[in-house]
Amino acid sequence: MSLKAKLNRFKQHLTREAPKQPEEAGAHGGAAVSPEASGTAPLPDIPYWEKWAGLQAKPYVFDGEYVMVREIRYPVTARHGAYTFAQLYETIAAWEQAGIRHPLSAAGKTAEDLLFFDTETTGLHGGAGNAVFLLGHSRFEGDCVVVRQHFLTAPHAEAALYHSFLEEARTATDLVTYNGKSFDWPQVKTRHTLLRDLVPRLPSFGHYDLLHGARRLWREDLESCRLSLIEREKLGVQRENDVPGYLAPIQYFDYLTDKNPDTIKGVLAHNETDVLSLITLYIRLSSLLLAWDREDVSAEERFNIARWYEALGDGESALRAYRSVAESGHPLGVKAAIAMGHCYKRQKDWKQALRLWEEVVRSETYVPEEVYVELAKIYEHHTKDYEKALHCTLRAFELWKKKGSLLRCKSKAEEAAYRKRIARLEQRLEQHA
Repeated sequence: MSLKAKLNRFKQHLTREAPKQPEEAGAHGGAAVSPEASGTAPLPDIPYWEKWAGLQAKPYVFDGEYVMVREIRYPVTARHGAYTFAQLYETIAAWEQAGIRHPLSAAGKTAEDLLFFDTETTGLHGGAGNAVFLLGHSRFEGDCVVVRQHFLTAPHAEAALYHSFLEEARTATDLVTYNGKSFDWPQVKTRHTLLRDLVPRLPSFGHYDLLHGARRLWREDLESCRLSLIEREKLGVQRENDVPGYLAPIQYFDYLTDKNPDTIKGVLAHNETDVLSLITLYIRLSSLLLAWDREDVSAEERFNIARWYEALGDGESALRAYRSVAESGHPLGVKAAIAMGHCYKRQKDWKQALRLWEEVVRSETYVPEEVYVELAKIYEHHTKDYEKALHCTLRAFELWKKKGSLLRCKSKAEEAAYRKRIARLEQRLEQHA
């Protein structure tokens, strides 16, 4: 705690006429008040109060320091981009019915359990010197989606900031963020650690980080996976006069100088859009994962969804999605067929894997080295067709040498493995001649 904050606390003890009773102070000694409130506790002198009121913000006072808490309500029927907020209920029900184990599954959750969360900080990199000045979140409450933004009015009011946030967030079970696992929540935890003697403990939230899903599905389709680009290209969300994230720290420092909320109004609007877009993005990603066979889902998205299911060990879901791409006539069809072969191999269904990879070899497209290697293994170990196994091994070795000459990096271990396999197969052919 800063020297100023400590002196302020000491001053309050000197001027207080009578000790507060526990019920007056609240669970943690803080309370949300407005300048119109009455009582013995001194009210903060808030510069530009009328402008803050126009932004639907009120002060939250803790231990003589205050932060501003802005609250905006939307009906669940409101639309944000291509979806209404109410479609989150349908999304959760769909996860329940699907019975699929997936990192984004909300089975067993309610809409009210999810806290769609984002921060604004004084720097774009982590570390103890990077302060969080805005904790924003949206959440379902009854027939509304409520956006609350906890704004740090002065650096020495951090304890009030985290008290106000934790009072609102403690009943949630899961955070939904965009890069929150790597940045937002670690930053909150770092700052909270510095204040741990003054604030309640952080809840043990579950965490859905939507950045990972966006990258899996659209990394090859978009120039980047910035949330603003995802909004425009995939969610139908159009921002107007938006303040770029990299300007947020500059505008916050300007606010600390002039104390005018107009200075920070654009950052508040940016953060508000962020936490609402998280709802829309979660609905969008879930709809793709659960209903990838719709006509509006591209072959690229289906292929990436299949790869995601395959990575999670859900071979059946992966096979169905791969098959839809393989049978679509799309250029990705060959890659999908190859991937299906690997799925069947993991299931030890050698016959199906062999059928698929043989079809790939007969196609008039480029066939990667790995397919010939896999075919050689099946021919040698399962069908005992050593002639075909040798033919595929020689073809794979030829492709390997061409690749090595292009990349100027030939592995002696890989070359030795090829020569050993070739020698073994030639020996077996002689034995069966």
